[in-house]
Amino acid sequence: MVAAKRSNAAVAVDSAPSIVDNMDSMLSNSAKKTRIMFSTAYSQAAMDEQESQRVKLTSKIHDEYQGLGKLPDVLIKQQKEAAKARTKKATIVEEAPAEADDNTESSVSKLIDTIEEKPKSDNKNEGVVAIRSKDQFNSDIFGDSIAGSGSLVRRARARTIRPVWHAPWKLMRVISGHLGWVRAVAVEPGNKWFATGAGDRTIKIWDLASGTLKLSLTGHISTVRGIEVSPRHPYLFSCGEDKMVKCWDLEQNKVIRHYHGHLSGVYALSLHPTLDVLVTSGRDATARVWDMRTKQAIHVLTGHTSTVSTVKCQEADPQVITGSMDSTIRLWDLAAGKTMGVLTHHKKSVRALALHPTEFGFVSGSADSVKGWKCPEATFIQNYERRKAIINTISINQDGVIFSGGDDGSIGFNDWRSGYNFQSMDTTVQPGSLDAEAGVFCSTFDKTGSRLITGEADKTIKIYKEDENAVKDVDFYQ
Repeated sequence: MVAAKRSNAAVAVDSAPSIVDNMDSMLSNSAKKTRIMFSTAYSQAAMDEQESQRVKLTSKIHDEYQGLGKLPDVLIKQQKEAAKARTKKATIVEEAPAEADDNTESSVSKLIDTIEEKPKSDNKNEGVVAIRSKDQFNSDIFGDSIAGSGSLVRRARARTIRPVWHAPWKLMRVISGHLGWVRAVAVEPGNKWFATGAGDRTIKIWDLASGTLKLSLTGHISTVRGIEVSPRHPYLFSCGEDKMVKCWDLEQNKVIRHYHGHLSGVYALSLHPTLDVLVTSGRDATARVWDMRTKQAIHVLTGHTSTVSTVKCQEADPQVITGSMDSTIRLWDLAAGKTMGVLTHHKKSVRALALHPTEFGFVSGSADSVKGWKCPEATFIQNYERRKAIINTISINQDGVIFSGGDDGSIGFNDWRSGYNFQSMDTTVQPGSLDAEAGVFCSTFDKTGSRLITGEADKTIKIYKEDENAVKDVDFYQ
């Protein structure tokens, strides 16, 4: 038994070198196959690295810059004049040999020089040259400073917009009747009367033509902060610091619906122009979307971190826009109930928003600035010049007049398109009031855009109109 084991071991030892030899042959064969399969590609890549780069550049130039190989005639003329000037200078001043430049010339520049141009098209209206060789750049009018940069771009000049002439506005009427700050105002669709809400917890209906009081509605137990009149129903909606949102039937002059859900004071409301939907916002940092008829909450729009002080609805997306004390403006997807975008341009609380009645845009007001935006992406347009103040209210009429009212009683009128501030003044405080009671809280233009109604801290309602005797300054305005 022991002898058998020893013989097996001897056989194993004798066979070990043959297995090693077989492994060596297998490895060498594998290496040969690997070289045969891959060495051609690797060596080709090593040898033709420059060629591949040249092909890449060629395709890039031909694909991306095809049709942009011809300079405008004006630039060609300028280049020739500059080249002549340089040759004159070269004959006077002898330049040092540029051996170092030749050595340091980039391989990319050399490759661009070797790239053949595609046959030119017959189109004579070709644009600006996009890719030129280094030597061509050195001979261009731009000199050596941008030599080898690889691009030549025609910059668009900033176009200044001349302001459209607007007649200055003047105070037409002062209406007294409220016993508290006038915080909300709205004009009815027929343009015959308007409603105001104030700190005396009442809603008053006024005749627009004469300014006489027609009706007082009581029901809120705290300051009324928002009023809207429906253009499609005989309803008036109001909200206040008592957390209440009420629907008033104007045929019966009484409340027919309450919308319960806000956890704190309700500061603003807005009606959707085409849907039976009401949007409210307030101190609980939310905006709530209500079904007007069933009183059900459709959405609770959350995302703001502070009081949502203003809300606006429009027919197209973004259908809901909110401004908050957290210095942001949010655009909402009404169908999904989610944020479409957040605007963080303002650095102070956003207390006022106004939609343009004819153009697809809006204006926002804050203590730092008044800004214009273009929908649907809410692209920033411009800042509107104005005296620094806390902006409580903004309104826009069909003629592109932007009114902004400040907490210090300052009033500003701007042109929508140019941003020019064509009128600035201070409100006139009611006799017997303190100077500290100069403040504009709410405003709206009537349906024709020819009358401006403001609610102020001296408990009055002021109506402004354009000065019909104003003379247009043809030298300044277009």
